[in-house]
Amino acid sequence: MQAYLAELIGTAMLVLLGDGVCCNISLNKSGMKGGNTVHILIGWGMAVMVPAFSFGAMSGAHFNPAVTIGAAIRGGMSWNLVPGYIIAQMIGGFLGAAILIFLYGDHIAATDDDATIRGCFCTGPSIRNTFLNFMSEFVATFVLVFTLASIPAEAGASGASWILVYGVIVACGASFGGLTGYAMNAARDAAPRFAYQLLAPNKGHKDPDWAYGWIPVVAPICGAAVASFLYMALQGMA
Repeated sequence: MQAYLAELIGTAMLVLLGDGVCCNISLNKSGMKGGNTVHILIGWGMAVMVPAFSFGAMSGAHFNPAVTIGAAIRGGMSWNLVPGYIIAQMIGGFLGAAILIFLYGDHIAATDDDATIRGCFCTGPSIRNTFLNFMSEFVATFVLVFTLASIPAEAGASGASWILVYGVIVACGASFGGLTGYAMNAARDAAPRFAYQLLAPNKGHKDPDWAYGWIPVVAPICGAAVASFLYMALQGMA
């Protein structure tokens, strides 16, 4: 139960801090509206690292169904724990987004473009191409999960691993963020997308875009699985 609560609260914090960056620089009347991509990269990296430091010892700080599934494939956790982890992560992602919708309520009301509001809570492609959009999320999550699997145990024990996690999140954003927003995480995308659909005010045509929304769910899991199998194959050759 401690691990499940850690995943729930940690994922809520991740979304609060990560999607909070998007709200902060995108919504009208925000004092930081107009921030740039560096703001986003640093903010999202910190959004993952801060709760990881808080909850890493309790749950492993997955905060991401793809990371959880990858860990189970590699034998790093029991498959019996996977459903509970994923449920906790999805609830946490929804709660984090719901809190932001409340906090930024006046700013959402002052923003007329519904696509801008949706973009604060979930990702979308800069050019809609199903195959390439899928591959973008696949490759970004492959890099994330392979890196996590490769972090030495000594770094994990010392807490230095969370600084490395910050590095890989920023690196993936710098390299792939312009393609699909580098979701890499259903709890960071699908759960806030659902919160937006249910709780955000309707600005005339509220579209959660589930026609695209399945990609940030399926592609990261596929990327995590391939990364985990490749990592195990390379370890077996050592």
